[in-house]
Amino acid sequence: MLFDIRWRREAGRNMPVLVWQWPAPMRTIASGPHNGGIGLRRWVINAQVPPAYARRDPDHHLSKLGVSLGLPGRGVGMLTAAAVEHFRSAAESGAEVVATVGLGRPILAAAPDARGPAPLAGTINIVALVPERLSDAALVNAVMTVTEAKVQALRDAGVPGTGTATDAVCLVCPDDGPTADYAGPRSRWGSRLARAVHRAVLTGVTP
Repeated sequence: MLFDIRWRREAGRNMPVLVWQWPAPMRTIASGPHNGGIGLRRWVINAQVPPAYARRDPDHHLSKLGVSLGLPGRGVGMLTAAAVEHFRSAAESGAEVVATVGLGRPILAAAPDARGPAPLAGTINIVALVPERLSDAALVNAVMTVTEAKVQALRDAGVPGTGTATDAVCLVCPDDGPTADYAGPRSRWGSRLARAVHRAVLTGVTP
């Protein structure tokens, strides 16, 4: 899963962006603020922003960033205050993963609602690829598997949380060829994906 690190000027600073681009649209499921959901996408970006990022239009911001980077068609955009240059990658028999790991404010997903102003949150962003087409149900299943593997890595690293309040996932696969209907942790692609996510996140927490 080839990608580039590009730079842009923002808030008086040079900020890096991880950029993935494909010659043909890929089948994608994503939770990022720009073009999330399920659909065909030509590119993915994971853009670093300042820790005090407070824009209320991240979708518009990422759309403009895609244009400024010369990316064609529709793509997925994610943001993080983590240093994207310190990304971690892992592969497992065709499944590939890149994670940027920021854990300034780990949380427990089922914790009581917070009182008072929301704290600045770290972010774990995961971009993953499997080389076989996944059905809609398998795409959702794959997001579950990625999340379970992320939480397992955090547990193994001794992190007191299941993630952060702003984690995002983007999973990409081809839009043609045979279709896999399952991506749970014991399925062919789910098991490979889980091991790759676990390694990438664990090394991001404990370099």
